[in-house]
Amino acid sequence: MSLHLEPYQIAYKFLIFKFSILLFMNAIKLIASFLLMLSVGYGLNVKFGSVPPIGKFLNPYTGIWQNETDETTTGTLSIPNLKDKVTVHYDAQLIPHVFAQNENDLYRAQGYLTAKHRLWQMEFQTFAASGRLSEIIGEAALNYDRQERRRGMVYGAEQTLKKMSEDPTTLAQVQAYADGVNSYIAHLKPEDYPVEYKLLDYQPEAWTPKKTALLLMYMTKMLAGGDNDMENTNALRLFGKARFDLLFPDFYNYTEPIIPKDHDWSFINVLQTPHPNTEPVLEAVAETITKPDPNYGSNNWAVSKEKSATGHAILANDPHLGLNLPNIWFVMQLSTPNHNVFGATLPGALGIISGFNEHISWGETNATRDVIDWYKIEFNTNRTHYKYNKEWKPLKKRVEHIKIRGQEAYRDTVLYTHHGPVVYDKNFKSDNNLSGYAMQWTGFIPGNGQKTFTEMNKAKNYDDYKKALKHWVAPAQNFVFASTEGDIALWVQGQFPNKWEGQGKFVMDGSQPENDWQSFIPQKFNAHVKNPKRGFVSSANQTPVDEAYPFYVFNDGYETYRNRVINNYFNSKAQFSVDDFKDLQNNNYNLKASELMPYMLSLMDTTRFNSDEKEIYQLAKHWDYNNAMDEFGPSIWKAWWDVLYDMVWDEFEVENMALTTPFTYQTIALLKNNGDDDFMDLINTPEKETAKDLFRLSFSEAVKNLNTWKTKHGSLKWVNYKGTFAGHLLQALPAFSRFNIPIGGGKNIVNATAENWGPSWRMIVEMTSPPTALGIYPGGQSGNPGSQFYDNFIDKWAAGDYYQLHFLPNDTATKAIIGTQTLTPLK
Repeated sequence: MSLHLEPYQIAYKFLIFKFSILLFMNAIKLIASFLLMLSVGYGLNVKFGSVPPIGKFLNPYTGIWQNETDETTTGTLSIPNLKDKVTVHYDAQLIPHVFAQNENDLYRAQGYLTAKHRLWQMEFQTFAASGRLSEIIGEAALNYDRQERRRGMVYGAEQTLKKMSEDPTTLAQVQAYADGVNSYIAHLKPEDYPVEYKLLDYQPEAWTPKKTALLLMYMTKMLAGGDNDMENTNALRLFGKARFDLLFPDFYNYTEPIIPKDHDWSFINVLQTPHPNTEPVLEAVAETITKPDPNYGSNNWAVSKEKSATGHAILANDPHLGLNLPNIWFVMQLSTPNHNVFGATLPGALGIISGFNEHISWGETNATRDVIDWYKIEFNTNRTHYKYNKEWKPLKKRVEHIKIRGQEAYRDTVLYTHHGPVVYDKNFKSDNNLSGYAMQWTGFIPGNGQKTFTEMNKAKNYDDYKKALKHWVAPAQNFVFASTEGDIALWVQGQFPNKWEGQGKFVMDGSQPENDWQSFIPQKFNAHVKNPKRGFVSSANQTPVDEAYPFYVFNDGYETYRNRVINNYFNSKAQFSVDDFKDLQNNNYNLKASELMPYMLSLMDTTRFNSDEKEIYQLAKHWDYNNAMDEFGPSIWKAWWDVLYDMVWDEFEVENMALTTPFTYQTIALLKNNGDDDFMDLINTPEKETAKDLFRLSFSEAVKNLNTWKTKHGSLKWVNYKGTFAGHLLQALPAFSRFNIPIGGGKNIVNATAENWGPSWRMIVEMTSPPTALGIYPGGQSGNPGSQFYDNFIDKWAAGDYYQLHFLPNDTATKAIIGTQTLTPLK
């Protein structure tokens, strides 16, 4: 039978066929869309490498949008293990004023409240300290984690925890703080996590006393984790002893020490360790571990009641640290029936670090003493023993298991000698199979720094302050003090090895017992002064003492400019006020530039200047050496100095050799007094250059650099050229950072605001009864980038303004209070 279809049937069949094709195609699309949706959904909720799980991050119910609310400042919360009710008053700056009936409840509340506002920050810093960033970030952080494990950060924290555990009171307080943090973590749901957890796709873990110890080690590394032993050894080998001593003298030709030069040291009856018959090891590694920024420092000072315009002693402190968001400090008032204290806390640690109570005030600057020494270690064939005192001493092995996100864990075996960990060996930055370099560090000495602050918080007079300091081991700090009784004082406190002359400058032979630290300077002989004749005490990271001090101290990078500006200021008139203190903390005078730039300008031959050089030269000539933000002079100085400095020390540009160039003060002294020294001669030119030649060559190069910068960025005003910013701890998050902060200042200036570090907390306290105080820092109380309190202090800080610190006498709310929370025992 033949197939014959009518036209409508053909049309119908065609329609059926087309519809079938469409159904098939739509089914394919549907299936493809479904599969795509599944893959996208999976992709958006899984972290690929460093890319966050965008789906989780943007989820309207659990993601970033849940972080746009401000912290609660009212209501009642039940907290496990509280003994009594705790009242928390919040003022307009979101500063909590905490009133508890006993100390354990106080620190439990402090832990809870700090976690409430700064949980991610406090935990992330302990991950960084313990070499655990690979768990969060992945393999990209492995080398950093290996470095921190080999630096002995966890080992040092364990020694600190052991020491704290010997004191039942301290251990109970640290545990109470941990319980408070964990009480906050326990009530969090994923949607409540701080935004950084969502971005990095991980969750908080329980806080422990060990984490507090790690936080303290993190600060110890930041403030006492630098040294130049390797670099000095290479310089000694490269240039010889005479040239090294010229470049790196123990003391400069002029010093303005922390302890006045007329101080009487006759009370010290212990002598310096005698020099043994040993020689430095003239070899060192080519690449060293990363070190903290050597510019980290601080200012503090106090004037006596006689030198105060109001008859009350006045104290000031401004620690110079990284300008980070969240800020390194969290301000609180902590009160029990037995003490009442206010000031800056470190998230993760107990008590007030820089602050005041009803009787005293205190603050710190970094003492920057040389407390790290390196020893060349000789291993036996199978690296189970090392040579010491003509014998083979067994090595201790510490196996570090480093978890890596998305990968198998990495295992690194770190060898320990009696000096400390072997940081460099055949497995890390060295290729010598049978040798390594061990690090001895006061950071490994067990200390109970927490007790220093819990006791300082309760101190009532100078004797209490002095007693509290005895527990402090590291990092060495200059503790300034003032009291309502009118006393002022300053102690350079830490546990310092009693070194023989020259010990610690260079790498030492680890097999010779004479090279060990033989003893420590007795704490009572640490440099200190009380109520000096001049009527003030001050420190700005300069040398603590002059040559008259009976123990060996050498220059390992002491500041030489801020301290002289400060001391000159306090020597300039008879009395000072709080307003004078504010002016000084915001002082922009560039003493360093004023001591060299006029000399350079006077030697310049301007006859062959081009138009650009003439313009820059005239701007430089008319600069008054103040680093105000609208000035051009600071930009010219920095550009010129940077080029000049590199030209002077081109001899230090040696491939595969760790070296550090001489410090600023000695560089300027050589430029002005030894202008024809061979170091002034550029190594890649046939001519014999002098300092005068370098001034001209570096000026021309600096002008070119300035014009290039101007073409790309705009105005050469200092505020633009310096570009101060407060960066989020994850520097890859510009949206959570603040850039182009309008502030002057700079390195070596009292207002020590550079690109990304500066006065991290400014405090001024007048010791009335009770004390009155001002304070501010470049950030905000909240760690939540979505909060109005995240960075709300920055503009006021940049303008040199302060907040009045509301020191409440009791838990009665005043007009300054915007909300009250009550923490009650969980029944």
